[in-house]
Amino acid sequence: MFKRISRGLGETLSIVPTIFVVLITMALFVMNILANKSLETNVEFIAVDAGILISWIVFLFLDLTTKIYGVKHANRISILSICISTFFCIIMLIASVIPGIWKDAFDQTSKDIINDAINSTIGGTWYVVLISAIAFVIASLVNNYINHIIGRLVKDKVKERTEYCMRSFISTTIAQFIDNFIFAFFVGHFFFEWKIIECLSCSLIGMLIELVVQIFFTPIGYRILTKINNKHKIVN
Repeated sequence: MFKRISRGLGETLSIVPTIFVVLITMALFVMNILANKSLETNVEFIAVDAGILISWIVFLFLDLTTKIYGVKHANRISILSICISTFFCIIMLIASVIPGIWKDAFDQTSKDIINDAINSTIGGTWYVVLISAIAFVIASLVNNYINHIIGRLVKDKVKERTEYCMRSFISTTIAQFIDNFIFAFFVGHFFFEWKIIECLSCSLIGMLIELVVQIFFTPIGYRILTKINNKHKIVN
C-alpha cells in the first residue's frame, strides 16, 4: 500500500508544477499562524481572522490543478500539503515549549508575558490545529470534485473563460462554507459555546468575503491557465 501511495504521489509531483505545490503548502501553513489574529471590522457580527489574506492562494491553485491536471492530482496535492503543514506546525509547537526567550521579549519589563504570548501564537492550540486540518482536507476534496464535475457539465458548451469562472466560483463558494462551518462548529460551538446560528452566520460571512477575494484574483489564475494551456493539452 505504501509503495502504491508513493508511486502515485511521485507521479503527481512529476506532473504538477513545483510552484503550485509550494504555494499551496506555504499558504496553508501561514494561514494557521495568521488565524491567531482577528481583524478589526467595526461590525459586531462579522468575525474575520488574518488567514483570509492568504487563503485565496490555496483554492486558486487547487482549482488550477484540478482543471489542468485532473482531480486525482489535485486531491493528492491537498493531502500532501496538509501533511507537510501539520508536520511544521508540530515543529512550531515543540519550539514553543522549549525553554528560552524570544528576541522581542528581551529588555522588556513584561518579558514573561510577551514570551508566553509569542509561544502561544507560535505553538497554537491542539484542537484548533487538528480541526483546521480536518476541515481543510474535507473542504479541499469537495472543492476539487465540484470543480471537476462542473467542468464535465459545461465543457465545450461555454467559452473557456466562462468555464473557468464557473468552476472556480461555485467550487470555492461551497468548499469555503464547509471549511468555515466545520471549524466554527467544532471549535466555536464546543469550545467557546457559540450558538449554531452564530456558527452559520460566521461561516456565511467568511465564505462571502473569501469568494470576493477569490473573484478579485481570478484574472491572475486565468492568465496562468492560458500560459500553461499554450504548452500543454488540458486534460479536464
